[in-house]
Amino acid sequence: MDTKQIEAQLFALADSAYAAFQRPLMPTVKAETIIGVRTPDLRNLAKNLLKTTDVSGFLQTLPHRYFEENQLHSFLLSGEKSFEICVRNVEQFLPYIDNWATCDQLSPRCFAKHTEQLLPYIEKWLNAKHEYTVRFAIGMLMRYFLDDTFLPHYHKLVVGINRDEYYIKMMQAWYFATALAKQYEATLPILQQHRLAPWTHNKTIQKAVESFRITDEQKAQLRTMKVVGTK
Repeated sequence: MDTKQIEAQLFALADSAYAAFQRPLMPTVKAETIIGVRTPDLRNLAKNLLKTTDVSGFLQTLPHRYFEENQLHSFLLSGEKSFEICVRNVEQFLPYIDNWATCDQLSPRCFAKHTEQLLPYIEKWLNAKHEYTVRFAIGMLMRYFLDDTFLPHYHKLVVGINRDEYYIKMMQAWYFATALAKQYEATLPILQQHRLAPWTHNKTIQKAVESFRITDEQKAQLRTMKVVGTK
């Protein structure tokens, strides 16, 4: 199936009111490129395409014109079963991601069974110049490396990212807030030692305090560690 055929299916699912709702949420995306297709519809389309259609032509046609094409691309890659094929296509796609939503929807399920193979790619992506490649890499560490496979070294990788881009800093905060929920004792020293930039430090605490996975006692401790005078 070629790009024009897929675009036709996307426009058939369009909701103009939903498009108007979405546009302010994604300031990095040109308003005219947002068609207004709801996420469940995009997921269903991706699922059906993977079952019935050769989507390789669409995946190779980059950059896409519409936001929803990028979203669909993420869902198609997330459903790929072969790690080798998936990671190759992910590497090809990452430089074209231009917004947080597409970045965060890209979550290949096959990565869960190949964390050892995935880690070198993550380490490479963390050093990329492209903002959303770095955000994606942090997200993959957060998703797959904070449970049984956790090592303190992973915290050092994220602490070592010194970037000013908002969507990178926000993902760093999300990573450490999640780490506090899953690896509290190993993560707390990061805050005690003020190893994060003040904004990221405070945002981590804010997100952690809002989490139901953090105990009341932990929340009370975290609140005392906020950097005063920083927004």
